[in-house]
Amino acid sequence: MVTAIVHIKADVDKIPEVAEAIAEIEGVSEVYSITGEFDLLAMVRVGRYDEVAEVVPGRINKVPGVRHTETHIAFRTYSRHDLEAAFSIGLADAD
Repeated sequence: MVTAIVHIKADVDKIPEVAEAIAEIEGVSEVYSITGEFDLLAMVRVGRYDEVAEVVPGRINKVPGVRHTETHIAFRTYSRHDLEAAFSIGLADAD
């Protein structure tokens, strides 16, 4: 799994609509409204690195109201949430 953290600058009067549109994009797992230089943060989780190009410049950057994005690729996951989710895959079917 490839995880990309995407910082997004949006038109101020369209932030809620932009966030909702981005949250509907396949490959986007979460969208947060944040403080600081950027308005939104999207977590992109895809199977391959080339899929990041499909999601970020191919879909997120084309959402009306998105002004700028900055993408960071994660090397490793240390989140307990992500590790638990990875190990729980398929356990529900084991019963």
